Amino acid sequence: MGIETVGPPSAPPAPGWADEVRRLAKARDAVILAHNYQLPEIQDVADHVGDSLALSRIAASAPHREIVFCGVHFMAETAKILSPGKRVLIPDAGAGCSLADTIHVEELRTWKAAHPGAAVVAYVNTSAAVKAESDVCCTSSNAADVVASIPADTEILFLPDRHLGAHVQRVTGRENLRVWPGQCHVHEGIGGDVLRDAIAADPTADVLVHPECACATSALRLVADGGIAPERVRITSTGGMLDEARRTGARRVLVATETGMLHQLRRANPGTEFAPVSDRAVCPYMKMITPEKLLASLREGRDEITVDEGIAALARDAVERMIAIGSPVAGAE
Repeated sequence: MGIETVGPPSAPPAPGWADEVRRLAKARDAVILAHNYQLPEIQDVADHVGDSLALSRIAASAPHREIVFCGVHFMAETAKILSPGKRVLIPDAGAGCSLADTIHVEELRTWKAAHPGAAVVAYVNTSAAVKAESDVCCTSSNAADVVASIPADTEILFLPDRHLGAHVQRVTGRENLRVWPGQCHVHEGIGGDVLRDAIAADPTADVLVHPECACATSALRLVADGGIAPERVRITSTGGMLDEARRTGARRVLVATETGMLHQLRRANPGTEFAPVSDRAVCPYMKMITPEKLLASLREGRDEITVDEGIAALARDAVERMIAIGSPVAGAE
């Protein structure tokens, strides 16, 4: 699936809207969370910005009664799983995820039945029901550690992202790891040809690549073939990208992930120019959360996220097993 085309940018929010958001949030005793891929104005008004799991863990420890999650549906679900006693709202319940939708719980049950005894490792970019059928969750930053924690003679079913799974196989050398053929449609659209063209157009720039990208393997090939120096390329999570942004002295950095990430990178290091490998890498689901919808959610208390208690308990176990292995609070995806 290619990258979806999005329309022109929405009109700027009305003057004073951010003050109104903060007033309403205070009145509701709500904490506002925004994913790194959200619109810049949403990121700027949020109490916390980051990846989905880090935000959910922050929400779980926050003293607020409500959580308003500006992200996509599975992220708000994860927040509810980790904060069962809090009310969780998402400004648009229709904000889905093409990666999470590549595997459904019935498909996972069928896959498990074909591989009895296998351990199931689920990326956090999955539904609550899929998490509940899994043994342990992972993020892109700790996926290799999670896989390495499983006995070497145990078969592993890794889902749903095929590019992250291939990256984990390269890092761990794990031969008995089977990977579900799912993908994020935005990251799938950042292919090897797109990356090679971007580097050819700016051969002195450093490069940051999210492991969900279809170009991750091509980046390694370019390094192996001498097309770019190894110290100038990092395949890393969104949190890893922020770490790199804070310490880099590069003049320009090409970034292979959803373009919303550029806002945080530029804030972290105004002295470096951060440019997208593809300016078409825009997730329409992430952009469904607008200032108007955030205001409506705070005014009307919609849309509320609920998760079946039995499913939530099993999913929570899978997430907590991951946390016990090790998952940094800041920037995991």
